[in-house]
Amino acid sequence: MTAPFSAPRTFKVITYGCQMNAHDSERISGLLEDAGYVPAAADGDPDVVVFNTCAVRENADNRLYGNLGHLRPTKSANPGMQIAVGGCLAQKDRGEIVKKAPWVDVVFGTHNIGSLPVLLERARHNAGAEVEILESLEVFPSTLPTRRESTYAGWVSISVGCNNTCTFCIVPSLRGKEKDRRPGDILAEVRALAAEGVLEVTLLGQNVNSYGVEFGDRFAFGKLLRACGSVEGLERVRFTSPHPKDFTDDVIAAMAETPNVCHSLHMPLQSGSDAVLRAMRRSYRAERYLGIIDKVRAAMPDAAITTDIIVGFPGETDADFERTLDVVRAARYSSAFTFQYSKRPGTPAATMEDQVPKAVVQERYDRLIATLEEISWAENKKLVGRTLEVLAAVGEGRKDGATGRLSGRARDGRLVHFSADPAAGIRPGDVVHTTVTYAAPHHLNADGPLVSHRRTRAGDAWEAGRVTRTPGVSLGMPTIGSPPPQPTTNSC
Repeated sequence: MTAPFSAPRTFKVITYGCQMNAHDSERISGLLEDAGYVPAAADGDPDVVVFNTCAVRENADNRLYGNLGHLRPTKSANPGMQIAVGGCLAQKDRGEIVKKAPWVDVVFGTHNIGSLPVLLERARHNAGAEVEILESLEVFPSTLPTRRESTYAGWVSISVGCNNTCTFCIVPSLRGKEKDRRPGDILAEVRALAAEGVLEVTLLGQNVNSYGVEFGDRFAFGKLLRACGSVEGLERVRFTSPHPKDFTDDVIAAMAETPNVCHSLHMPLQSGSDAVLRAMRRSYRAERYLGIIDKVRAAMPDAAITTDIIVGFPGETDADFERTLDVVRAARYSSAFTFQYSKRPGTPAATMEDQVPKAVVQERYDRLIATLEEISWAENKKLVGRTLEVLAAVGEGRKDGATGRLSGRARDGRLVHFSADPAAGIRPGDVVHTTVTYAAPHHLNADGPLVSHRRTRAGDAWEAGRVTRTPGVSLGMPTIGSPPPQPTTNSC
């Protein structure tokens, strides 16, 4: 007798945190699909829910456990449902997660994403929670299958981990020491994406411009940028995040001289006070930082520079904060990610004296936001009347039904809302040229007729509902510990 048909189990991945986490979630989805799972419908209850967590902010724990609490009634009503928790918070909290939320089925860390399908099956078979946390990476995550949500843009990891010891940051203890991929493997992944029609890649690492530390080539990252310039069909290359201490002039030259490398730079500042930078264990000072910005602008006057800033680090005085405002005014950022300092257990800063009162931090934070918005608005106003190339995107703000505006990113990373005749049939992944008519602090509007519209293979793929799927594209990636070869091509 033929066995009754069994529908495949469905899954949903919920992601918190940075681009690295988002890219890890693409790998989690790819692994689950390879194991026979299918993405859940938007309005349905999935059979498997995976939380890919972040541990950088103080409220990360509350956010995870709050969401786990909301799922408990659903889990009780559907005992066959499974809940898995991975990522940085899982690496940090380990078995504490199932103690606090015993309805969780699987906990896995940053170093063993590839174990998830096996852990889920083991938990079902044993009818108990499975917790597996590795202490170090065994193989690069890029060897894993990946389900990429975008047909036009993709992330490519060039390294994992971090060798820095910033006193506010818990990432090195959760992601481990820096491990670099072979240049040939990186370029193979970039070429594979471009062959699928992807127009834009972002090179990812905790500290991308220290890439090459394992094979002793401090100029490896600049060489990698130049090599991306030879990839057929690739129109835009971005990277995040570099560290000012490792930023070298050859990277600036590579950015300026490689046509498909975008003139956008995310350069974390954290503080403009040398005293605070010293306490943060950030091995650069404000003068060095602004010197890099000056060199970037000299080579690329149109460069858009963004940053990260922490307000209220322990011991920060009013004078220290004023130094931060001085650097902000000198750097003229197009935008910034701003954070009120929060203690992270396990970091040196958490036990420092002179923790700044919350009310003082909030007042400084408000002043910083006001200063940043004034500057970004003034910088954006300079672009009114200019024609920009925009890569149409989905999820980049809004589609305004009243005005017919669509959204996308200019080459310098700025968000642009542009008007388009519905008859033009612009799809995410298509490229348009449009003229800026209005500037706001965080976006630009282009309400006139389009200058041009180019249909792309990425747009075709989006219209057809295709998802870019790449198997592990590593070319024989060894386990960690094997010495990588010398680069063969012309980081927080």
